[in-house]
Amino acid sequence: MKKQQGFTLIELMIVVAVIGVLSAIAVPAYQNYVKKSELGSALASVTALKVNVEDYIATEGSFPTLATDADMKSKLGASQTAIGSLTTKKGATDTEGQIIILLSGTQNNTSSLALNRDANGEWSCVTNIASSASATFPKGCNSGTVL
Repeated sequence: MKKQQGFTLIELMIVVAVIGVLSAIAVPAYQNYVKKSELGSALASVTALKVNVEDYIATEGSFPTLATDADMKSKLGASQTAIGSLTTKKGATDTEGQIIILLSGTQNNTSSLALNRDANGEWSCVTNIASSASATFPKGCNSGTVL
């Protein structure tokens, strides 16, 4: 009697099929994880700037704009981060506006995340990413209009 050595073709094909099924499940889950972590990092970067904006509003009486205010630009630091480019835009009243980060990652080339400040001083998070991808939004962030 001969001993069997090695694997049969059927056994190898089964292993390849199992690996294919697992990768078909894992790759989309990984891509969602990357998107969610990118947005979380962007939200953390923008949230860190709220104190500087509130300080500016308290001293100057209006929402800052990076394009015109050199002092605010120095307070906020570089307008280009590893995540994307930062900017601010005034709203309808002097104390309303948005801190916006335009994401430059490979997953979200034209996506933006912003913190809105209303006239009452309340902050809310909005993003222009399609609502179908809402599973990747950071907690407390909703689909909305980025100025």
